[in-house]
Amino acid sequence: MGTIVKVSGPVVVAKDVKNAKMYDVVRVSDLGLVGEIIKLSSGEATIQVYEDTSGIRPGDSVENTEMPLSVELGPGLLKSIYDGVQRPLDVIRDQSGDFIRRGLTAPALDRKKKWDFRATAKAGVHVSSGDIVGEVQETDLITHKIMVPPGISGTLDSIESGSYTVEEPIGRVNTGSGIKNIYLRQHWPVRNIRSVLRKLPPDQPLVTGQRVIDTFFPVAKGGTVAVPGPFGSGKTVVQHQLSKWADSDIVVYVGCGERGNEMTEILTTFPELKDPKSGKPLMERTVLIANTSNMPVAAREASIYTGISIAEYYRDMGYNIALMADSTSRWAEALREISGRLEEMPGEEGFPAYLGRKISEFYERSGNAVIKASTDRTGSITVVGAVSPPGGDISEPVSQNTLRVTRVFWALDASLASRRHFPSINWLNSYSLYRDDLFPWFDRNVSDQWSKTYADAMGILQKEAELQEIVQLVGYDALPEIEKATLDTARMIREDFLQQSAFDDVDTYCSLQKQSMMLSLIITYGGLQMKAVERGNLMSQLQGLRARDRISRMKEIRENDFRKYYEESLEEIRQAFEQYTREGDKND
Repeated sequence: MGTIVKVSGPVVVAKDVKNAKMYDVVRVSDLGLVGEIIKLSSGEATIQVYEDTSGIRPGDSVENTEMPLSVELGPGLLKSIYDGVQRPLDVIRDQSGDFIRRGLTAPALDRKKKWDFRATAKAGVHVSSGDIVGEVQETDLITHKIMVPPGISGTLDSIESGSYTVEEPIGRVNTGSGIKNIYLRQHWPVRNIRSVLRKLPPDQPLVTGQRVIDTFFPVAKGGTVAVPGPFGSGKTVVQHQLSKWADSDIVVYVGCGERGNEMTEILTTFPELKDPKSGKPLMERTVLIANTSNMPVAAREASIYTGISIAEYYRDMGYNIALMADSTSRWAEALREISGRLEEMPGEEGFPAYLGRKISEFYERSGNAVIKASTDRTGSITVVGAVSPPGGDISEPVSQNTLRVTRVFWALDASLASRRHFPSINWLNSYSLYRDDLFPWFDRNVSDQWSKTYADAMGILQKEAELQEIVQLVGYDALPEIEKATLDTARMIREDFLQQSAFDDVDTYCSLQKQSMMLSLIITYGGLQMKAVERGNLMSQLQGLRARDRISRMKEIRENDFRKYYEESLEEIRQAFEQYTREGDKND
């Protein structure tokens, strides 16, 4: 039994801790506070405590569990709400009320609930880590695949379908050196990456239904995204939309150090959301991890690893996972505070010198991967990390280190948000390095003009940015008619395509086919308008065309009716400009 010799906030130093190893979980004082060994030196163990250390003093005891910080994995994870160290918050609330009593723990998975297990493997076959031996219908949406735990390999001695709790063995494996029981649950150290056979190239898009993302800055399944933005710019709404509409099988949402009122909104609204594909509650394919800013800072640091470990577990079953981390800035602040209390040499802005490595290690756990050589099972983890730079300044260390390792950058713009343009993703500052990998897929599966339409639209928006500087100097009326036409087309792209309401029943989701047709209509209209101007027509004449109204109404048209609407609109636009072309020819 170790003894505390020093207390510094969440950091405790103890001597004589039995069999101490790095990252062992310990119990601190008679309260049994959960802690983790993060430094060993000269017979002393430095411990970061995941709970409030008020009242802890030198001389109090420390007991080593001799196990690393781990997550409990098995049926029952979905629909659950955990804190940063995987304590089920709903269970703890029933035990201690609205505030978590220090030292209080509860198993992550319900020990009493029985699950209907159906064996898919037969006794006598050879199995190894990751092989699927059965399944449990965890929710109406997700079938939970029961896998052989890591480190176990041998002949399946027995297995039987039936009703089991997570503590009852469902089968046995003869490893050659003894018999090992298999349970519905398993454990995994959160800081260890679960291995896969090989990573796959990022050639499949994660379809989100958000036009500015799918068309302009797409992300691949298994990709990484950085979403930096100041307060009020819409980071949380973007992540809500991705959680609801992205074509992932399971969502893991990690609220890391966010304000309590924001997490309260998430915890109250998510259970009420409906999965648009099935009509079932969205929580049936969601795991929530809530760690608010008033919770102990060390647990904030652990919450990111808890979330990614759960995501890896479901990926190993063959599912596509979307992990939302909101926000990694608060996680980095926790690293900074712990580092300061450890008296480590600070790096830029006081963050630890290893900040970049920690961020890289987290994002590297994403990816689209082949899980087992003996099967064609693949799964992916797409990580969308929100960053909250102070004052919206992305030159600070967390943003810069994140941008070095992520391949998509959605730059949220406070000026767009103040103009009520949502999603407030700045189309000039954002980028996607997956674009060249994914556009061949879009050209094959959506429209063979996808790449060309995107290039035309982006060219118009960039030209608009150049013209805006001239407009501020000489005014709009002083521009040549041809440049007025460019500005008009750019305005249609911004207002009729890029703007999208998350609260409109029709506009909240836009299929790839509809996105392609919407942008094609705008580009077609803009091209014909440009030709009409070149033939001598004035923009003041063309802006009154009734065909323009059809473009402004595109968002209101439901998916099933849109192709007909598109064809009618295309014909009306062409007829309208044929008339102006003839008039222009007469003027010539």
